[in-house]
Amino acid sequence: MTTTDILHETFSALTANKVRTALTMLGIVIGISSVIIMVSIGQGAQATIQNSIQSIGSNLIMVSPGATRSFGYGASTGRGSARTLTMGDVSAISSGVQNINAISPEVSSRYQVTAKGTNTNTTVTGSTPAYTTVHNVTVDDGSFISQGDVDNKSKVAVIGPTTATDLFGDGVEAVGQSIRINGLEFKVIGVTKSKGGSGFGNQDDAIYVPLSSAQLFLAGNTTYITALSVSATDASVMTQVQNDITNILLERHKIADAANADFNVLNQADIVSAAAGVTGTFTILLAAVAGISLVVGGIGIMNMMLTTVTERTREIGLRKAIGAKRRDITIQFLTEAMALTIIGGAIGVAIGWGAAYAVTATGILQTSVSMSSILLAFGVSAAIGIIFGYYPALRASRLNPIEALRYE
Repeated sequence: MTTTDILHETFSALTANKVRTALTMLGIVIGISSVIIMVSIGQGAQATIQNSIQSIGSNLIMVSPGATRSFGYGASTGRGSARTLTMGDVSAISSGVQNINAISPEVSSRYQVTAKGTNTNTTVTGSTPAYTTVHNVTVDDGSFISQGDVDNKSKVAVIGPTTATDLFGDGVEAVGQSIRINGLEFKVIGVTKSKGGSGFGNQDDAIYVPLSSAQLFLAGNTTYITALSVSATDASVMTQVQNDITNILLERHKIADAANADFNVLNQADIVSAAAGVTGTFTILLAAVAGISLVVGGIGIMNMMLTTVTERTREIGLRKAIGAKRRDITIQFLTEAMALTIIGGAIGVAIGWGAAYAVTATGILQTSVSMSSILLAFGVSAAIGIIFGYYPALRASRLNPIEALRYE
């Protein structure tokens, strides 16, 4: 049989019972579209998390007080909750570590903030002018905290656009207004440019005050800091900067074994890698769950093809009687099974792609459909046609022509 003959016979066989063919393809359509949607959600989540991590700064190394360690079955000491980092540590790192672009000591906590009868609960960060360089913060209106504000312990604040909207409403000039943080009045001197985000990690929902003011007025006149962010000059020197910071702090804190450190140093690249690993596993899990429907669809195709072989037993016997070989019969039925899965796969990809786009358009979740996932879907659909169509095709090719002609 020529390729044209095989394709013509396949078309005739599939259109002979359109309802049954459509219902059989439905399982593949649902399976492929589910895989596309689930993988796109996982890839979108991975991209969103990585962008959020990258947006907090470039070549960033974060130092936090305390370390997560457990002794036996006891509780762990949480990072950031201990008081082990001081401004002396900041000075030692600034003068003793090379390849540092900027260093930003920080004191942060969540406070209730009020203004003109409105209120919000948000993160207030005591910072220095270096904060804008380290964390890629841009002021959209007004100005950021100056060194003079830090030296004079000024009660001034820079707020994020979300905080500005929560406190003053849309379209209201926030610069020059007064807010009360933990009962103390601060004057707004700037509003940062929107970075996007949501939840507790939303960088647009934040307030920045001078570090000295936060230590004196908000943190109870402390000399400790809750975080230290360091921007390396280049990504290639991040490991060196991280190691140097660790060594200096171990020496200053008189700790011989790094395993007993009372601080934690995190590399931004390590955080991105860890986040990618978690979201990658999440994506595989979603795809595996959706892939179950593909197996169900494949079983449906096998069931249909076995039924088709039974219904066309006399036809198979007649074709064998006039010279058709076993190979011709096998290819014919295998082509029919593959046609079902490929057509169903194409429809499933279109539906999955459209659904992923619709989810992104609604703003509920960010999705990302990659060409690799589409090619994988087509490959899987073709494989299902071969795997689940092979047995019915083999069974058809092995029919005895004489017994097949006698079949009623």
